[in-house]
Amino acid sequence: MSDELKTLTIDDTRYETRHTLKFERRKPYVVPDPRQLLSFIPGVVVDVIVTQGQRVKWGDTLLILEAMKMKNSVSAPSDGVVKRILVRQGDRVQKHQLLIEFE
Repeated sequence: MSDELKTLTIDDTRYETRHTLKFERRKPYVVPDPRQLLSFIPGVVVDVIVTQGQRVKWGDTLLILEAMKMKNSVSAPSDGVVKRILVRQGDRVQKHQLLIEFE
């Protein structure tokens, strides 16, 4: 680790700090697209409860994802209409994989 001070600007405020190469090489934050539902953990799709074209409301269960022997209900992040379902029962999914698109 370098003892050289680096300058960071956050919300128009400048900070001097020491940080690592790992910090410098991190992926930049990307604002999530509200029209896409991504897997939050790797696992297996146990059941898909919704269908394409179905209207859903915030909190409605869309699918069941099993991870580490636990079944997780994946809920709608907002009101909308299911545009595409990209997974089926039995599919293995990775973290951040696109599961469902909304209109």
